[in-house]
Amino acid sequence: MKKLLLLSMLFFGMTNSFAQDNFDISTLRIGPFTIFMKDKAAEQFTKSKLVSYNGPNEYNKGNKVNYNGEIIEITIMEIWDDEGKKENGYQIYSLSTKSQKFRTKSGMGVGSTKDQLIDAYRNYPNFSVNQMWDEKIEKLSPSMSNFILSDNDAGTNLSFTLINNVVTEVSVYMNEGC
Repeated sequence: MKKLLLLSMLFFGMTNSFAQDNFDISTLRIGPFTIFMKDKAAEQFTKSKLVSYNGPNEYNKGNKVNYNGEIIEITIMEIWDDEGKKENGYQIYSLSTKSQKFRTKSGMGVGSTKDQLIDAYRNYPNFSVNQMWDEKIEKLSPSMSNFILSDNDAGTNLSFTLINNVVTEVSVYMNEGC
């Protein structure tokens, strides 16, 4: 009886720990991190402070965090109210990962092909595929492109960066219009 109890507790503990992992991608999230999430809420998952200066814009803060052994890049920005005044704290502005573990509900992520993306999202109401600019050759790249799903209701984009028609990075970010 003791062995059965011990085995059942071990099984329950293992399944419970696996259930906490979140490797989902959507137009609002990568893993447990969501666009517009406040820095204090995100820090519960990172177990470290998120603010660190990175880049020419003082309002954007970049961070690389380890989530269950996988790297997620998080950009946070200061929170502004509707009147243009700074509030205390930061919120997530963008997320990106090069990890193959994170996947959309359709199974798309790093390693997926352009054809798989088109098959999975051909009925999505708002997607685009665009060539990327290559700084090295100073013109549009023949091998780099972005496959972008726009979520107009949420005000976000889900972008798949492709090199030679294979996804190498997935990003979620606020849509600033245009």
